[in-house]
Amino acid sequence: MPQHHPSVASGYRLRAEFRIWHEGDDLHYVMFPPGEPHNPQVIHEFPIAGPRITEAMLPLREILQDSPELRRKLFQVEFLSTLSGELLITLIYHRPLDDSWQSAAQALSETLSCKMIGRSRKQKLVLDTDWVEELIKVDNREYRYRQPEQCFTQPNGYINQTMMGWLLEHCGATDTDLLELYCGIGNFTLPLSQRFRRVLATELSKPATAAARLNAETNQTDNIELARLSAEEMTAAMAQERVFRRLAHLKQPLPQYQFDTLLVDPPRAGLDEATLKLASTFKRVLYISCNPETLSHNLVTLSSTHEIQNLAFFDQFPYTHHLESGVVLTKKIA
Repeated sequence: MPQHHPSVASGYRLRAEFRIWHEGDDLHYVMFPPGEPHNPQVIHEFPIAGPRITEAMLPLREILQDSPELRRKLFQVEFLSTLSGELLITLIYHRPLDDSWQSAAQALSETLSCKMIGRSRKQKLVLDTDWVEELIKVDNREYRYRQPEQCFTQPNGYINQTMMGWLLEHCGATDTDLLELYCGIGNFTLPLSQRFRRVLATELSKPATAAARLNAETNQTDNIELARLSAEEMTAAMAQERVFRRLAHLKQPLPQYQFDTLLVDPPRAGLDEATLKLASTFKRVLYISCNPETLSHNLVTLSSTHEIQNLAFFDQFPYTHHLESGVVLTKKIA
């Protein structure tokens, strides 16, 4: 029987972005309905956002509205917060930013007790740091994560912890190795590393790979190796179709790993044909999906070699049609 893990009703979303709508002396946060780019909807309140975001929205709007330097040609505002209570605000402009902007932004940062970034074309001004630090508690252990601006992070922190716990529940300790594709900043990598002898995790994004490496070091894990490869490239490496210099740093050659389990958390497009072929060779596949449709298509292919042992649904995006799913598949006995 599939498990269902509901989200809390409000205060769960740790990321948010709004267009800024200028109307005379007024300034508003707006969002646009899907397919309606010319129909701005003013956002007065946003209760689904985390508390640091909801607390900052009104005073930020008032300060922006009263500051000619901060509001001039302001285009968009992005919020990144954490369960640990940090907040990073990015202001995006259609003009170059100078010392006057930086001075006004510094005062704003101090008033709101947050980190601040200003962006415009080919320009990025960072006040303090361009990352926040998250603290995740799962399975009686705490993990610290550096979450850089513009790197993907799980938007619902509570459900993220639930997904981590679910994965650990279905991964008993083993003396074999884990291969993870699409590892991002190491979100699932860190807790799962305690269940395996060694972990090889891959990610294509340079900033995300760098953050994952730092997070592994911060949490004093010594059995994680990171490689900056796409899923397609890792599939080619596993099939010995290509030799990648980006794997040369591994403490041991790729063929010496004893991969038993594969973890995938792909984008909405799901797994490509080559990666599905690779997945079919593993004894166990852990599949985290953000798109039920592509997951369903992928499971049709994997069902020829694997059986579904566990299925769970995680309501990471309440009030929307989006659904996060988790599947544990085990190899069929011939």
